[in-house]
Parts: sequence; C-alpha cells; structure tokens
Amino acid sequence: MTHTGFATKYTTAAATPTRPTLQGSFGMSASTHWLATASAQSVLERGGNAFDAAVAAGFVLHVVEPHLNGPAGDMVALYAPRGRDPRVLMGQGPAPARATIQHFAAEGLDSVPGAGALAAAVPAAVEAWMTLLADHGSWELAEVLEYAIHYAENGHPIGHQAAAVIGTMAVHFEQHWPTSASLWIPDQKLPAAGDNVKNVAYANVLKRLIEAGSAANTRQGRIRESLKEWKEGFVAQALTTFARRPHRHSSGTDHAGVIGLSDFSDFNVCIEEPVSMDFRGTTVLKAGFWSQGPALLQCLAILKNFDDEHLDPSTALGAHTIIEALKLAMADRDSFYGDSRAEPADLTALYSDAYGRDRAQLISDYASKDFRPGALPGIPAHRPPLVNALDSTSALGAGEPTVRITGETRGDTCHLDVVDRYGNMVSATPSGGWLQSSPAIPELGFALGTRLQMTWLDESSPSALRPGARPRTTLSPTLLMRDGRVVASLGSPGGDQQDQWQLLYLLRTLVGGYTPQEAIDAPTFHTSALASSFWPRTWNALGVIAESRLQPEVLAELRERGHDVTMVDGWSLGRLSTVLRDPETGQVSAAANPRGNQGYAAGR
Repeated sequence: MTHTGFATKYTTAAATPTRPTLQGSFGMSASTHWLATASAQSVLERGGNAFDAAVAAGFVLHVVEPHLNGPAGDMVALYAPRGRDPRVLMGQGPAPARATIQHFAAEGLDSVPGAGALAAAVPAAVEAWMTLLADHGSWELAEVLEYAIHYAENGHPIGHQAAAVIGTMAVHFEQHWPTSASLWIPDQKLPAAGDNVKNVAYANVLKRLIEAGSAANTRQGRIRESLKEWKEGFVAQALTTFARRPHRHSSGTDHAGVIGLSDFSDFNVCIEEPVSMDFRGTTVLKAGFWSQGPALLQCLAILKNFDDEHLDPSTALGAHTIIEALKLAMADRDSFYGDSRAEPADLTALYSDAYGRDRAQLISDYASKDFRPGALPGIPAHRPPLVNALDSTSALGAGEPTVRITGETRGDTCHLDVVDRYGNMVSATPSGGWLQSSPAIPELGFALGTRLQMTWLDESSPSALRPGARPRTTLSPTLLMRDGRVVASLGSPGGDQQDQWQLLYLLRTLVGGYTPQEAIDAPTFHTSALASSFWPRTWNALGVIAESRLQPEVLAELRERGHDVTMVDGWSLGRLSTVLRDPETGQVSAAANPRGNQGYAAGR
C-alpha cells in the first residue's frame, strides 16, 4: 500500500515521555552511559567534529562499562560525512589462523566456549576507532584519549550493573582467574554501586600508545604509529603471551588460547558499502550479512504487506504479526548469514519485495512453533542445532552479558550516536572483551573477547568456524536516509534483540508518528524463537519476552494465539538511543533510553 501519512488507528503514545526529545542546532550526542555522552558533547563544544566525539566516547565506554565492552572486543559503525555517502566501518575481527574445527575437537569440545581465550576473535575495536579518527577526525589522538585516561586514572563511579557483574564473578575470579580478581576486587573488597573505580593499567596503555606515535610528522601518521604499536608492539605481545596459558573456560575445562602475533598484524579493519531498503519513504541502512543487520530489512520487507493495524506493537494483532515476522527473518539469519568473502553468495533477495510477500503469507492467526527458513536458488538453507532453552546449562562468564531467555537482565553491549552541525553522523555499537569474558591481562587492564562463540563447529554451516573468517556478529547500528541525505542514526545493545527492539522503534516512528523519545519509552518485547548467537546457543520455539507495561489484554491474547509469554519488569528491555538532523533546517535532535537510569542524550 502507499503510505500518505501516519497511521490513524494506532496506539497513542504516552501523554508524558520520561524525558523530552532534545532539540537544537549545534550538535547532539547520545549513548548508553552519561559519561560517554558528556565526553562526546564536550568534544563538540571544544571544536571537534562528530568523528572526534564518537571516538572519545568509545574509549570512555571501555572504562565506564567494562562489563559490556573492552579494548580487545569488536565495534561496528555506520557513518556519513556531512550526511552523505554512508559507509560501514567493519570492526569485527576474524578467527585466528589456528582456530580450526579440528583443534577444538582435539580439545574435547563440541562447541566454542562462551568464556575463555579459545573463543577470542582478533581484537578490532581499538583499530576501528583509530581508523575512524585518522580518516575523518580532526583531533590528535592524545586529545581524544584525554577523557578515557582521566576516568581510568582518577576513577569513575561504578554503575550498579557493573558492580553486580563483578560480585557474581567474584568466586570464579578468585578460584580460576586470579588476575581478574586483582584488577576488579583490589584488597579483596567488592566494589559497590557508586564506588570510585580505577583502571590504572589501561590508562598506562593509552599513554604508551600516544607516546609510540609522537615522533611522526602528521596527525594521521601519529595515529597510524600508535595503531602499529597496538597491533605489533607491547599490547599484541602481552595478549598473545597471556592467552597461551591454560585457564578455565565455560566448558568447565582448562585450555590455552590460539591467537598469535601474526593474527594481529595480518588483520585490517575495512570500509564497506551498507545494505539498504526503503520503508515508508525512509531508506534503512545496515551492515552486511556478516552481521545480523539484514534481518531488520527482512522484517520490514515482510511487514510491508500488512496494513497499519498489523504494525502496532502495543496491540495483540500488531505484536503477533511482528513476532511472527521476526521469527521468519531470524530463521533465515540462522540458516544463511555468515562471512561470505571466501564463498560469495548473493543473499540480497532475502529482503526483496517478492521474497517478503512470500514470507508474509506464512503468517497466520496463531504462533508457529516451527523453524521456517525460506528458499534461495542454489543456496541451501542450513539448519542449526536447536537446543531447547529449558534443557540448557550455563556457566559464569559464558555467553554475552545480555537478556537471558527468561528475561532476566545481566547487561548488554554499548551504543553511541553523534551528529554535529555540519551533518556528520556516527552510529556505533562496541562490544566484546568484557571483564567476564576471559582472565584480565595484568599489564593491560582488560581481557580478550569471545566473539567466536557465534560460530559453529560444523563445516556445512555458513557461519562455521574458519581461520580468517569473521564470526557473524550481532552488533547492528542503523542509519536512516531520506532524499539522499542521512537524517538519523540509532541503535541498541542487546545481542539477538538489537534489531528486534530497533524494529519496534522504527514502526512507532515511521508508521505511528511517535517522537523519538516516545518510541524509546514505549513498552517493548522480543522473540526467543531463534538459535541464540551466544553459548549455549538455545532456542525457544514459542518464546516471547515482554515488558509488563503492555496491556494485560494484549499479553492474554498473545498467549491465546499460542505464544509462550514471559513477562518482565516494565522498564527492563532495550537501551536504544538516537540522534537526528533535518538537512533542510539544520535542526538536530536526540533521545536516549531511560531504563537503568544510565543512558542519556545531550546537546544544544
């Protein structure tokens, strides 16, 4: 159907949002932590551009949200210089050369552990941030890192969630990862929310990186020399040496990591074209099929075939339709997506109008309990193992620190958005390398990540573990365009939920006419009928996790339609943020998630 305005039969937004949608004409920043937001906005106020600001905030997130991301993790960003020519910054490292299916089998493993150095992909976050700064920033690396060094060296008030994660991991740290205990439980005293927490080791790393580049003659040269020290010098040497020591993994057994110096030096982040599709007059841009981003496009392609009443997440009809579309898109994600550089495959048909129409016809009045990938000519659909969530086990430190299948929140990833008065825009989602992923490297103050847990030890899988191949990441920032100009960036932490929560935001703003803050505040939900990207890779055929603020009659009807609904606290799902810019007027705006009282937007 042709859309000529916002839906008239759509649930009205809450009369009073938790916060205003900020508006101004200078610049806006939004992120999952107020100190990162404040740092980004400070850079803008001091004359830096959106790229300088985003990089400063990214390094601050390493310090203030160490349970959600770290320097040895990953980062995916979409950006647009002056609102045009959008690009994907691919900061997802590949599997090391010795990370083979055969090696894991020889170690007695039938899956990639969710914690421990065997699950480490090549760290890419720092290289991605430095590349963005070198290519599009205007500040020196020393100026940009000033904020992170300050909070690492002088301390910052640790958040409730981070303190809780350290408390949960304390015994494991003491028994199996003593270097983590020394870093996060100094003097055997657990930090409490609000305590001043330092990471002097990481501050010293940043200072040494700055010093390594100081002799170069140009700004870009100084950044490149600092990056060379990260990839070939003391950081890479310390990480690889430490990883070779056997230590406890989530499997309950001890193993040594396989990452080596050449894995660092051989890898380079790259810039890619985004994939995109049009929905209701807006072009939605995502990273490629090595991420889960195209699943959002697939959902929109399916939902194009329904009227506005089916697209309201606050009604039973809308929620049911959206959930069933998500299940279909995620089945395709789990069957087709992966790093296709070695074996190129054209998967763009998955979000075509024709394919979307065919998939939409599968949605009935009742919840499907089947795993239903589609069919592509010449590309077989791989069926992953579907482990019932109720039969799974867990281990401390395993998996991603995100929403459990039951809805219990352990944390998420991080996200940040920045726009400046010139129209430069960045949407970035850093993750991995969190403090509970692997033992801390003492001289560095951080741990290796565990992104390889997203791969399968099955050679027939499109996301099989292969040396040099990227694990299919969940990191999924978004840009929106109209008339050839980027008008918004947005994203959310949350693993497999990232694109699910973003979908609800887009429907409420593009169809329902909500303001950004109204859409972020609105009650949300997600499906767990997918092969989890994180160890132990569970699946719940009818599972739906919903905030209790959804109307009781909506929850009741979803159950009548066959959904297995788990109701959670009314303000517990999603940490979405966004910045926007009107290219015609130059007006900028921003909004951020109130859940957890940690994410904020700022600007003027």
